[in-house]
Amino acid sequence: MTGATGRSVERPTVVVVGLGPGDDRWITQHTLQAIADAPVRFVRTRRHPSSHLVGDDATSFDDVYDAADTFADVYATIVDRLVAAADQHGQVLYAVPGSPLVLERTVRRLRDDPRVGCRILPAISFLDLAYERLGIDPVETGLKLIDGHEFATASAGYTGPMLIAHTHANWVLSDIKLAAETATGDEPVVILQRLGTDDEAVVHATWADLDRTVEADHLTSVFVPGLGAPVGAELVRFHELARVLREQCPWDQEQTHRSLVKYLLEETYEVVDAIEALDPDDPATDDDLVEELGDLLYQIEFHATIAEQEGRFTIADVAQRVHDKLVRRHPHVFPPDGGDTVEVSGADEVVTNWDAIKRIEKQRTSIFEGIPNSQPSLGYAYAVQRKAAKVGFDWPDVHGAVPKIAEETAEVLEAHATGVAEDVADEVGDLLFAVVNVARHLGVEPEAALRAATRKFRTRFEGVERLATEQGIDLHSAGLPVLDALWDQVKASG
Repeated sequence: MTGATGRSVERPTVVVVGLGPGDDRWITQHTLQAIADAPVRFVRTRRHPSSHLVGDDATSFDDVYDAADTFADVYATIVDRLVAAADQHGQVLYAVPGSPLVLERTVRRLRDDPRVGCRILPAISFLDLAYERLGIDPVETGLKLIDGHEFATASAGYTGPMLIAHTHANWVLSDIKLAAETATGDEPVVILQRLGTDDEAVVHATWADLDRTVEADHLTSVFVPGLGAPVGAELVRFHELARVLREQCPWDQEQTHRSLVKYLLEETYEVVDAIEALDPDDPATDDDLVEELGDLLYQIEFHATIAEQEGRFTIADVAQRVHDKLVRRHPHVFPPDGGDTVEVSGADEVVTNWDAIKRIEKQRTSIFEGIPNSQPSLGYAYAVQRKAAKVGFDWPDVHGAVPKIAEETAEVLEAHATGVAEDVADEVGDLLFAVVNVARHLGVEPEAALRAATRKFRTRFEGVERLATEQGIDLHSAGLPVLDALWDQVKASG
């Protein structure tokens, strides 16, 4: 790079060396010489058998691991400290366990960081010892190397041999085991610990006992010869079912995006009913929700399958789009562009940030863009009012909204007196809009409130029907006074 005078300016440099897979036997002479030549040295962790070779005066980052909330925070902090030190001293040495080129996130970040140059000295990794202890050739066996922290996604759809690294704690082993929901449990596994030390262990176990056979440590990895069914097998099977039905079922073949809309809405409402019927004290009520969520999921899969056949998009595109959107809109969880996470004070600030990011992404010209016109009218009114309120067009509180109900009620009666049906409908709409406004100010979702009120009315009137049957009363000819009396009886009984 060049400075202001046009002369070449050397970038600060981080020299990265590997400490090998185990004890001192596995460190190269090249690495030892680099350590000896470096006046300023850092070591990622002292929790490694050969870390002492870096010297007692080397700075470790164990304190970062102890203080940070996430591994992403750890990596970012380490890189920032190394860059600052390199900037101060011109060149620093950074020693990592194993090989700098195998599963070293901090090294990857350093290589991509424009603030420093990164020179890497290759080293022996744990892989070489693992291949020897297992007696396998990774190329011939088609071995797949997987980070234990990403097992659920990295192994999705794969059943072949796997070597899983970063299995440094039993909770990581538990997460790995639970990710393979279709595993039988008797699949063999080999747990490799502390390879390249006098305390190494090669333990044979089963998938069911993966997280309860050993105490995992920072020198633990797992070899899986194969799984009977891949991780995510049920979703893959479900996707294939949608394809088969689309190709072989006459009814499925006739459907289009538009013809399926009514079924999409119907299944959505049935999910809502199942949620409303959930009983926290009765796990059996989950069954209906599982079924209805499945029906709704099939509608989504059906639309994606139609689009896939038309060559427009696939279910993978749908999943990727929503995944990436959720990552972007949660900067308090996922650091944007490799930076720091955004601090938030609570859920309200999360919503504010979400809306701000959404506005930038969509580049909309109106605050109402994006509100679905086809949603139920109460929800539509609620959403429109909420958008207007966000730019300040709103009553300060509910006391400004309530009088509008009386005002709109009077206008309904005036329109009724004129006998013009269009005017009556218009004023009734204004009245409903005013009621929604009051509900919004009180923090009540109007669609849910009206649904609950309707359900309560229906339940009570069904009680009226039962009483009428018991008392031999014909509802159709009973008259209002009799029905009112039955209603009062039902209401009084709770």
